[in-house]
Amino acid sequence: MPLEAGLLEILACPACHAPLKEQESELVCTGQDCGLAYPVRDGIPVLLVDEARRPV
Repeated sequence: MPLEAGLLEILACPACHAPLKEQESELVCTGQDCGLAYPVRDGIPVLLVDEARRPV
């Protein structure tokens, strides 16, 4: 389920404050040194570092 149009523009990674991009059912940090992937559950982004998936 895609996020509302303007929402992605104002969201940022809680760890490094870089912009996020939508990828499947996650929001992925665009920061070069970060790359955390945050889940989107029932259309709601879960922007908690403890819930994020680390880059592989």
